[in-house]
Amino acid sequence: MDEGTMDTAGEAAFCSMGPFTQEPMLCSEAEDGQAPLSLELLHSGARSGGPCDSVVAAAHLLMLETGFLPQDTELKAGEMPSGWRSPGGAYKLQYTHPLCENSLIMVIGLSMGPVLVINATLKVNEKVDVVPKLCLNPSSYVVNGSTEGAAAAVFKDLAKLSRIFKDQLAYPLIAASRAAMALPPAFGLCVLPPELLLRVLRLLDAPSLVALSATNRRLRGVAADSTLWRHLFFRDFRGQDASSSTETWKELYKRKYQTRKHYQRTSNRPHFLPPPVYPVMPGPNPFHPQPFPPYPPGIIGGEYDQRPNFPLGMLPRPRYDPLGPFQGGLGGPPGVGPLRPRGGPGNSGGGPARDIRRGFI
Repeated sequence: MDEGTMDTAGEAAFCSMGPFTQEPMLCSEAEDGQAPLSLELLHSGARSGGPCDSVVAAAHLLMLETGFLPQDTELKAGEMPSGWRSPGGAYKLQYTHPLCENSLIMVIGLSMGPVLVINATLKVNEKVDVVPKLCLNPSSYVVNGSTEGAAAAVFKDLAKLSRIFKDQLAYPLIAASRAAMALPPAFGLCVLPPELLLRVLRLLDAPSLVALSATNRRLRGVAADSTLWRHLFFRDFRGQDASSSTETWKELYKRKYQTRKHYQRTSNRPHFLPPPVYPVMPGPNPFHPQPFPPYPPGIIGGEYDQRPNFPLGMLPRPRYDPLGPFQGGLGGPPGVGPLRPRGGPGNSGGGPARDIRRGFI
């Protein structure tokens, strides 16, 4: 095979690794299904044996993106530092930073089950500082635990991984190293000029501004600016007149803020009042005389039906059921008269006796 054929075969094999973007791209700019070319080269050269290996390779690229330089300066593009991976799931990376001269940054990773714990130490002028550890779940950034194929098909949520790793590990390392060397900050709010910093602080509310002013001396001095508190006063307390006050704008804002909070606490406080007393309407008096004469007992509309809940023993007389036989033989109910037998003297026609109970029914 001649030399031209070998070059063509190499290009075909490299292009078959998967889709990647050849334009300059950071991991924070990569979307799902995309990966920077630098990550593609690192992933191919690392020969990852598991999700933790892939995440450590991506972490090495994020350190390079932040400006850290590997201690082994003879590395080529797409190569991991020598000895970066040890048996048993341990990883070790060493860097320096051009903004932090005579400093040594050591990043140590340890695989603990499904979690990858990354610790970083900073050594400047024989003084060692430790940055809070970072715990990552490799399954959140590696698709189905796969480590074979193109980086665009292996990694996911690269933008989230970049944000978490840089905010919690890379940037604190730079800040700690410059603070140890008594150098001014290299990034953040503190490096902004005062006019830009005031524009940023105007967007905050009062509690956030007070908390931010407690971080360092520079921010505390800028947060005490009278024009800033004047802007906050007219923004949060519209319609308030402060022309006759002899207080500073910060003191005036503090007094108005405390007054508003006190009013909100007292207005939202639950008031325990006694239960309302409703007037009790008098019910029907069972002993009150009826407006009309009561019906005979046992008939619809009679005393038993008008007062169904009244005790039976307190009714003036026993109940008679007109559908049953009357008590007392021929004696009928009061006001009806005696019952006459069939064909008796009361029945002159000799026909059937009248049923006196029909009148009640």
